[in-house]
Amino acid sequence: MTTKTKHLIRGILSTFLALFFLYYAFRGVNYQELLTALKGANYGWVILLIPIVLMSHWVRAVRWKYLMEPIKPNCSIRNLFAAVMIGYAVNNVVTRVGELVRPYLLGNLEHVSRTATLATVVVERILDLLSFYITVCFVLFLYPTALDPFFDEPTAMRPILLLSSLGGIVFFLILFFQVENIFRFIAKVQTIVPEKYSQRIQLLFESFYRGFEIVKVKKRLGIILFLSLTIQALYALGMYEPFFVFTSMVKPSLDFGASVVLLVVSSIAWILPAPGALGTYHSFITVALVKLYNVDWTTALSYTIITHEIGYIIVMVVGAYYYIHDHINVKAITQSTTENEQE
Repeated sequence: MTTKTKHLIRGILSTFLALFFLYYAFRGVNYQELLTALKGANYGWVILLIPIVLMSHWVRAVRWKYLMEPIKPNCSIRNLFAAVMIGYAVNNVVTRVGELVRPYLLGNLEHVSRTATLATVVVERILDLLSFYITVCFVLFLYPTALDPFFDEPTAMRPILLLSSLGGIVFFLILFFQVENIFRFIAKVQTIVPEKYSQRIQLLFESFYRGFEIVKVKKRLGIILFLSLTIQALYALGMYEPFFVFTSMVKPSLDFGASVVLLVVSSIAWILPAPGALGTYHSFITVALVKLYNVDWTTALSYTIITHEIGYIIVMVVGAYYYIHDHINVKAITQSTTENEQE
């Protein structure tokens, strides 16, 4: 199967997924009531959401700077931020491709190995998963029924979710602290590769290993983990602050803890391969607000429209600005992405 065919199939499936969940979220909605709810929103609070969203992406760029230090010390945070925003903008159109675009962009801006940079993106995703599992454990300990609306047998699922989250934390910690042994094992396996491919694979292996060198520098791990949790906290704040957009959502049950619960739900929605979590975010968060916090469906859906679209617009506008300002070439990005997928 060619790469172009894979892209076509992936695009069709992700579009279908988005349309399916959009239908679920908007089915039976009274659009006049929805419009009234959106018109009645306090947009002063919506404006305050903008710096929170931008700050969460900026902290991600700062964390990436630490991950890039073994490859190139003192990378420009401006260039890292630009790559993050363009990558997210690409993900809003073609899911999962942004992670492959970012190494190309940073490679051009900072003149560093794209393969080694791709490895730092992999480390970043591992850190995101580690932070996610920590957050899930926090939620399940303090709010045991938080994820009940999404399962037919929640009582049976709670211990499974908790144990799998704890297992995920242990797994990724082992991965971090045993990465050298893992790469040694891969190096041994590499010896059975046919000679005509071995040199290229060796170069890729060495570049990829450089991207994981950050885990050997123990003094940086503390600040990197702190920044990872800060990103999660800013995401939660971005869920909490919009509660004040709607008068009916200003109530004791919708506290900061509720925003952390919604963060876990939204993270699951973003994992599904719908472009920009379109539909998945709207349906998952709406169900959580209705079933956990007794928010009416129209207001809950209005909340998801505002929070999702503000984040979406910010990423697209800032990503487009850096795309134009840095004279990014679409053809070169597409070619680089195809090469990364084939490797």
